[in-house]
Amino acid sequence: MLTVRLCRAGVSPGLTSFVRSPVVPATPQLSKGQIARLFVNDGRSSYTRTARKRATVVERATAPAGETAINVGKAAVAGGALAGLGGLCYYGLGLSSRTGSIDHAHLWPQYVKDRIKSTYMYFGASIAATVGSAALCLRSPAVMNIVMRQGLVSIGLSLAAIIGSGMIVQGLPYEKGFNSKHVAWLIHTGILGAVVAPWSLMGGPLIMRAAWYTAGIVGGLSTIAVCAPSDKFLAMGGPLAIGLGVVFASSLASMFLPPTTVLGSGMYSIAVYGGLLLFSGLLLYDTQRIIKRAETYPMYNIDRPYDPINNAISIYLDTLNIFIRILGISGGSKRK
Repeated sequence: MLTVRLCRAGVSPGLTSFVRSPVVPATPQLSKGQIARLFVNDGRSSYTRTARKRATVVERATAPAGETAINVGKAAVAGGALAGLGGLCYYGLGLSSRTGSIDHAHLWPQYVKDRIKSTYMYFGASIAATVGSAALCLRSPAVMNIVMRQGLVSIGLSLAAIIGSGMIVQGLPYEKGFNSKHVAWLIHTGILGAVVAPWSLMGGPLIMRAAWYTAGIVGGLSTIAVCAPSDKFLAMGGPLAIGLGVVFASSLASMFLPPTTVLGSGMYSIAVYGGLLLFSGLLLYDTQRIIKRAETYPMYNIDRPYDPINNAISIYLDTLNIFIRILGISGGSKRK
């Protein structure tokens, strides 16, 4: 591509003198037609170069995927595991200068202990209800045919059912005894059990292994959250919310992008390995939030009493997401 600089010289009207740039030979006395063709060719060259760049980006995104994205995800999870073990040793052995919730748990009033106990009882009951719902769905071919459908309509209906039932549960006030909130809570956990049911087809040994891994991760992270200072992980709410949006978008994209391409493999790695790190962080955050809320929530709030179901749902969803991602990672390793 020629680059010229137009200079007005003291010549007769209608004539133009061109001075060459440092890298282009001199091209004196070009006609107006030559000048027009020069700039047209220059524009075409820029357009061609831009089109080639776009084609290169598309080719790279749709190129066959290697092991880079998966290896990066594995390295990130390994780093998170090392950080978790370090945190468990640091806080569990009492090396921190600030005390955690476990150090002053014996000073809690009885109502704080009752709140935390009821929250974790609903957490365990949510897991049991989800397992029972998944087992019932596995015995019903009609239900399995519905939950295993692919496409935008099926995904939209599933998300609407999960989000809608969750909003109904959290919107109802908590009252002692079996009531409408408990019914909505069981429906919500049942819907999630139906969504998880197709994962059960991966095989019993794989599911049991993933369940044990999940129990170990949840137990270790809960211990870290309890032993750490009570406000240590409560400041992570903003970054975790941003990460949740990224993982959610990556999960949707990985449903439509083939995992055999570079872009699809990257989205899958973010959704699975990044999601595992994200929900581990959310478990730390939600555990400390439950303890903080149990300690500070007004005891005599008649309009809106302390709600153990709403607090249990947060760590229940974190645990369920951790289990699904561990199962996906284990299933991928088994297929390889």
